[in-house]
Amino acid sequence: MGKSSLLNKLTNRRHLASTSCKPGKTRSINFFSVANDLYLVDLPGYGYARVPVTIRKGWKKLVETYLLQRRSLKLVVLILDIRRDPGADDMDLINWLHHHGIPLLVVLTKADKLSKQKALSRLIAVSKALGNSNLPTPLLFSARTGMGVAQLWDAINRFTLAPPS
Repeated sequence: MGKSSLLNKLTNRRHLASTSCKPGKTRSINFFSVANDLYLVDLPGYGYARVPVTIRKGWKKLVETYLLQRRSLKLVVLILDIRRDPGADDMDLINWLHHHGIPLLVVLTKADKLSKQKALSRLIAVSKALGNSNLPTPLLFSARTGMGVAQLWDAINRFTLAPPS
């Protein structure tokens, strides 16, 4: 349960985004209208997808173009599995977003797969691994239990309802 499961839980719709057991099934930019003026956008992932390097490079160009040219973009939510440390690709994306002044929120999914104590321990470890003091504290999230849904909506609303800077 990763990106698509998060989108489904966040919108309270079971089949809004297609889920799969294998990462990397999202291969295009998918827009989901959740309010009159709010869209959640599912971008191709890169982390654990088993795809050829040429496809990965194509995704990178597609995603970077979208992120740089979408004037209405308010926030990027980077979804990481709580059980894994951020990889080089994750850190590259975080640094790239920071360089371009694009707001970022990290969400640690699959928090239900760990005990509360272990989840908090991983939250601290991942926060340290991210190392960027400009980032808000990552949110714990579980598509299975609903943990973090309200907090994620609060964060989204803070960024989308804030006046332009």
